[in-house]
Amino acid sequence: MATLLLAVIAVGALVASSSSAAAACPHTNLTAAFTADFTMLQHQLRGTVRLADDGSCALRLTRFDLLAASPSARFWAARGSSLADLAAGRAFSTHLLNSTFRNATLLLPFSRPLPPLLALFDPDTSSDLGHVSLPVSGSNATDDSGVASSLPSPPEPVPTMFDNCLPLAENKYRLRWTLNASAGTVEIGLEAAVGSEYYMAFGWADPKANSPAMIHSDVVVAGFTEEGMPFAEDYYITDYSECTLGTDESPVSGVCPDKVYDEGKNDSMLVYGHRRDGVSFVRYQRKLDTEDTKYDVPVSATEEMAVVWAIGKLRPPDTLRPHYLPQNHGGPRDATYGFARVNLSETVDSCNGPLDADNKEDQERIIADAKTPLVVTSAPAVRYPNPPNPDKVIYINKKEAPLLQVERGVPVKFSVQAGHDVALYITSDPIGGNATLRNKTEVIYAGSRDAHGVPATPTELVWLPDRNTPDLVYYQSLYEPKMGWKVQVVDGGLSDMYNSSVLLDDQQVTLFWTLSHDSISIAARGEKKSGYLAIGFGSGMLNSYAYVGWVGNDGVGRVKSYWIDGKSAAGIHPTSENLTYVRCKSENGIITFEFTRPLKPSCSGRVECKNIIDPTTPLKVVWAMGASWSGNSLTDNNMHSITSSRPIRVLLLRGSAEAEQDLRPVLAVHGFMMFVAWGILLPGGILAARYLKNLKGDGWYQIHVYLQYSGIAIMFLGVLFAAAELRGFYVSSVHVKFGVTALLLAGLQPLNAYFRPKRPANGEASSWNRVLWEYLHVITGRSAIIVGIVALFTGMKHLGHRYDSENVEELTWALMLWVLSAIVITLYLEYKEVKRRSGDTSSRGHWVLGNTEEDDSVDLLHPHSTDRNSESSPSGVMEVQLEPLAR
Repeated sequence: MATLLLAVIAVGALVASSSSAAAACPHTNLTAAFTADFTMLQHQLRGTVRLADDGSCALRLTRFDLLAASPSARFWAARGSSLADLAAGRAFSTHLLNSTFRNATLLLPFSRPLPPLLALFDPDTSSDLGHVSLPVSGSNATDDSGVASSLPSPPEPVPTMFDNCLPLAENKYRLRWTLNASAGTVEIGLEAAVGSEYYMAFGWADPKANSPAMIHSDVVVAGFTEEGMPFAEDYYITDYSECTLGTDESPVSGVCPDKVYDEGKNDSMLVYGHRRDGVSFVRYQRKLDTEDTKYDVPVSATEEMAVVWAIGKLRPPDTLRPHYLPQNHGGPRDATYGFARVNLSETVDSCNGPLDADNKEDQERIIADAKTPLVVTSAPAVRYPNPPNPDKVIYINKKEAPLLQVERGVPVKFSVQAGHDVALYITSDPIGGNATLRNKTEVIYAGSRDAHGVPATPTELVWLPDRNTPDLVYYQSLYEPKMGWKVQVVDGGLSDMYNSSVLLDDQQVTLFWTLSHDSISIAARGEKKSGYLAIGFGSGMLNSYAYVGWVGNDGVGRVKSYWIDGKSAAGIHPTSENLTYVRCKSENGIITFEFTRPLKPSCSGRVECKNIIDPTTPLKVVWAMGASWSGNSLTDNNMHSITSSRPIRVLLLRGSAEAEQDLRPVLAVHGFMMFVAWGILLPGGILAARYLKNLKGDGWYQIHVYLQYSGIAIMFLGVLFAAAELRGFYVSSVHVKFGVTALLLAGLQPLNAYFRPKRPANGEASSWNRVLWEYLHVITGRSAIIVGIVALFTGMKHLGHRYDSENVEELTWALMLWVLSAIVITLYLEYKEVKRRSGDTSSRGHWVLGNTEEDDSVDLLHPHSTDRNSESSPSGVMEVQLEPLAR
């Protein structure tokens, strides 16, 4: 009883002293019990604010962490967290913030009423590093002039503070926790200086095991989706492998979410998560005892327990596995995985300062080139890299305020479609928004009030960085501050090294190339972070030649080529292509790879020998990205997570690209017209000239001319139709070469007919030029038919190669039957003609006087026909018909 009384007296004395200390400061009504945590926005800011306990007018900042800021950053007093409120604020303290603070304690004296918001603010860049709300009421709700003002609602705090902190991997991975034993819960924070494609795993080892092990441990895997959203998911480990969902015969095994097991569920509740300065942070809550004895480990609030942890690459969901799955951590113990012992009830604060990532520029990156315009739009701010931000910010190629990288000497084209209230300009000022009015030293490198537009009527802005352009400038709007972000200006790059470049489908991959006499140099760069990048030449990944670039665990970049004939790992076959000048690198998770290869491989018998690139033919290109790649044994784990939605037809000679279109209807019309010309009309004209001369009159000649001219006209129309739809006429493939040859031979016939020598008079022998003309006319005509038929067959083969159409083989057989039928009919007609002429020869003695007119055509299959027509047979009897004379 006496002990209880002493405790009550002590508490009362403490309250009385706290109240008197607060009352000693006339500028605030805060009590000693007040505490508030800073909201982290940048520079890994953490800290707790309370009133000084010595009776002075000062705020006491404890457990203060901060990465070094710029020399102009200060503790700042403001009415609110908006850009306008911060710009109208004032410095609160003289403390400099251009050095790193590690678990520091600071006193911040004040001599006027406390502001509603205490921020760490850089006025030179209008950058809010973080802030804390202070309760202000009654007489303190005034501005600096003493005029009462309405106060904005305080911003929602960001829960980054915990009671305890334990480093797991030195300077890379930390565990934070706060125990609520009365509620039977613990809140855990996982924090790691890793890329956004990495996972953070932490959990409790099997208490029944003799020593801590990953097998049968209950872990939570936390990270960020490809859309940048945080997640925390319960996993249960049954094997040292990625999750295999199993079949009816084999059970689920590996590192799998609890939800894929029978009766399993996610017992972790996500509280908060963010990416700041290259550091991932995820906070979640779980019950100490989830009552799931099969897949969860009961956690003691008072006893020391073994825990496990790991960090590594995260494989996004795909068609094979619908969950985010951790891959092998792939590194040494205590660096990428490890074990520890933790007692949740003990106080642990061994984290020395903020985590410092090597790469703090964590937002999307776009590397500009000379050929592809950057599409500038505007949209609401979601994850703007420099808070506070306006409601609407600039997007480039559908990415919010990306970090833009340009090259000196390479023009940058912007297609401004952000609206008429957003005028784009390139400036030296980090804030923009008509900055010249407040910053007299601002330099404007490009853009003006006229650089605005909408999607229907965009405005093109061209900027050429030169050697005098600084390494860092900014793209901004002339009318509104802080809508854009940084532009890094570098020396040289892919655009200088390659003559042509295009953005592939979905604007996720850029393809570069340079053509030479017998080779092509190719580079591919992903516009999104990934573990590997693949491009394929074909209508899809199936039945295509693919090139994959990735950086291995040893940090070495690699590029390999494959032939893909299936949709699983078994359908991916390495090839031995002759790739030279191979390079691959990963910069901030962006994969870029380069190689040079022959246009036509100098080999035979292997599948890669058929991988021929014809610069005159559009090259169909697709792409894919994924979390990781292995150069040796591929598994389904290497399957892609995102792909292009359709192939892009790259015109190598023109240096441009267009979406793949189904030209089968166009080519079908072209093929039908050519079949009518070369399969019906032109052969029909030749048959008429050959086998209809025995008819009276010149009907055979009329049929011959009309059919030939009709066939040539339809042939030329078919060529023009295909060339117009294909947007070019290239003599490249075997089909086109035969077609052009047939076209020239057919075109010679009208020209040949125009210069036809005159027919000899009755009884006269044909002149040598007449005979020469007749031979040339017949040989070129029949040669044209043969070449035209070959062009029909090569056209069918080309169509099948282009579209893998199932009907092509059937149509080819039909064309073969048609040609064979025509040959049989021709042989029959030739037989009848020979038989008829042999009958004429037996009765050649009965000639009629005056019937010696030479035919307009000579049967070149029977070279003595001229003699038969011009002279009578010496052994035959001449019959003379006398006509009566008119008296």
